Amino acid sequence: MLQLFHSIFGSGRDEAPYPDELIQRAIERAVDGTDPRLRALSGYAKKLRAAVIHAIDHVVGLVDKLPAPLELDRTRFATDPELIAYFASLTHAQEILAVDPALNRWLASPDNAATGRIVMLLLMEQQERQVLGVALEGEMLRRDVAQTTVSFSRYRLLDPSGAEEETRRSLKRRAFDHLLAIALGRITSAHAARNELERARHLLRRKQAALAAGRWTFDNAGADTRFDPQAVQRQLEEIESQLQALRAGPGLLTAHLDTVMDVLSKAEHNFWGERRPLVVDRMGIKQAQASALAPQIELGVLRDAAGRTLVARLVTIARADLPPRRDLLREAQRYLG
Repeated sequence: MLQLFHSIFGSGRDEAPYPDELIQRAIERAVDGTDPRLRALSGYAKKLRAAVIHAIDHVVGLVDKLPAPLELDRTRFATDPELIAYFASLTHAQEILAVDPALNRWLASPDNAATGRIVMLLLMEQQERQVLGVALEGEMLRRDVAQTTVSFSRYRLLDPSGAEEETRRSLKRRAFDHLLAIALGRITSAHAARNELERARHLLRRKQAALAAGRWTFDNAGADTRFDPQAVQRQLEEIESQLQALRAGPGLLTAHLDTVMDVLSKAEHNFWGERRPLVVDRMGIKQAQASALAPQIELGVLRDAAGRTLVARLVTIARADLPPRRDLLREAQRYLG
């Protein structure tokens, strides 16, 4: 399956359409990644085809727009504005590289032993805090000045490889799968909503039956002193209406197929990238204007319809500049005695 996406996301594709065989296999990946039972629907592949091609085109453009990798060169941590913004120090960056599981797994493979340079995607979460600090205004030093500090945390490295093209291909495959995960999440949420409505309907019907049988005694009256038979009936009717809406269409599988098609055909609204300017000084304090002491950098931000936001940056590092790999298990055993 990985070879499929190497072919689809390979560089230098001149003709507009993708090969039919590859598109069909991409459709099957979309089905496997959401609900394999969709194969029971007549014409599912034909219905998914246009949405799958649209999603592939989107993720290709999304990853191709990522700028060239940032060099994690130990000599540049004191001068490069991006490195200064992202990491507290060279030591901080090396600590992140030393413990990252994806990078360590890649380095542990004998197939990668001869690779001299690694390219990968760095993901981070950005935080901003309002603080009181000092600031120089003209020749006067003022205290208790409201300031915004910017920092980054929860670093992760994705898809390391020995070539930028290979990493970009893997990221395109990952972005396509992210869209499938969004579709699967919506399918799962619909099931959860249906189950919750079924539970609510069951409870209300029990209330109705208890009232009709005259079983609202002193013991349970205190738990619902404002019980109103007409209100219960209205709630039941509303729940029935919502359940009917969830069951709309020829069947549950058709609804699932529609969800997958909707997410993939609107890929740019479900998973997208943005460029965001940031001006901070060496202390991580946000500035209103760029200057020699606080140059502007451009953050690459990945966002999705579920509300997730991550800063993303392609990075590259020479193997010789990597810190020694840490054996966390051995460290933990030594710490515990």
